[in-house]
Amino acid sequence: MDRVVITGLGTVNPLGNNVSEYFNNLDKGVSGASLISVVDASKFTTKFACEIKGFDLTNFGYTRKDINKNDRYAQFALVAADEAIADSGVNLDEEDRDRIGVIFGSGVGGISTLTEEMKDYTETEMPKFSPFLIPKFVLNLASGQIAIKHGLMGPNFAISSACATSSNSIAVAAQLIQMGKADMMVTGGSEAPICIPGMGGFCSMRAMSVNNEEYMTASRPFDKTRDGFVIGEGAGALVLESLTHAKARGARIYAELAGCGMSADAYHMSAPLPDGSGAAKAILQSLKEAGVKPEEVDYINVHATSTPLGDVSELNAIKSVFGKFAYKVNISATKSMTGHLLGAAGAIEALACVHAINSGVIPPTINFKVPDPDIDYDMNLTLNKAQRRDVRVAISNNFGFGGQNGCLTLKRFEN
Repeated sequence: MDRVVITGLGTVNPLGNNVSEYFNNLDKGVSGASLISVVDASKFTTKFACEIKGFDLTNFGYTRKDINKNDRYAQFALVAADEAIADSGVNLDEEDRDRIGVIFGSGVGGISTLTEEMKDYTETEMPKFSPFLIPKFVLNLASGQIAIKHGLMGPNFAISSACATSSNSIAVAAQLIQMGKADMMVTGGSEAPICIPGMGGFCSMRAMSVNNEEYMTASRPFDKTRDGFVIGEGAGALVLESLTHAKARGARIYAELAGCGMSADAYHMSAPLPDGSGAAKAILQSLKEAGVKPEEVDYINVHATSTPLGDVSELNAIKSVFGKFAYKVNISATKSMTGHLLGAAGAIEALACVHAINSGVIPPTINFKVPDPDIDYDMNLTLNKAQRRDVRVAISNNFGFGGQNGCLTLKRFEN
């Protein structure tokens, strides 16, 4: 099978409206949290989130008509994909577009559109639904709209596996290239969950932080005072290619996507296995596929969402896989800055791994103050400040409600 490489990057997220802004703010340890402005959060126990600042689709070359046809999650996806495709330097007019596909996932899709349409119906008692309701709501339309925009006629669909969505999307896109079904894939995830049902549902689950007084620092993985995740929004996109195709067109290669692992806890609808054994299986699969030994990994971008159970479980998984080498690898939780983008988390965190490989900068886990006796701080959790390190291998973990686990292993590209 041909090797799979990463040749294009794109994002819009709470730390930046493009990749350069995102990477710069990651390195500086910037918090993306703010009081919620996109909906009225006054009735909810949580009143803050990691929103994208000043997002307007028309600032990216789109029209008001495009806004009317696309839910916010699909708008994010289009912007991120546009940047990744442009960044890849591919001339699509010289390519066989039948060999270029799109897999772009989402956890909840166009939930805000559905909410608004149902609200209008209940208030007017008239079935005056928009003809765009279904296309804006369904999960696969981000993939569809990206393909329509760029004329990409290869494999095209969406994957939804909660917070493992975009990790799984990237993995499956890579597998299609390895199987010879595509030369290039645009892949990633997008989410716009800061809406009435998104806020209401997670508040009712008591899954989100309620630290409204210290909202800028409320996302605090590995801190004793952590009380839940901080919800975020945005999208991340990667262009994947077969190495043969990338070399033939003289593409710049950021990194190699060397291995992917997927597993299920088969345990609980929202809680992880306490010992992290399900997550460990995904990590082991990814390393095996990549041909990487635990001692060769330099950086782990952990899922760590700032929840009491999840953070401990993941560190248990890392210890079980890495043994004594768990104390030699850099670990960091970038959700401390971006918040938790649910189905888009894996994509923007894969981008963070690419950045670490190319820059030698490990992004920090910010907002740490109070040690937790259940956390082993002999592990290098990259607390509060970025660290420099030569990164040849990085892995990205993502775990979703329902027990879905995903792990990506990225390597510095070498011929």
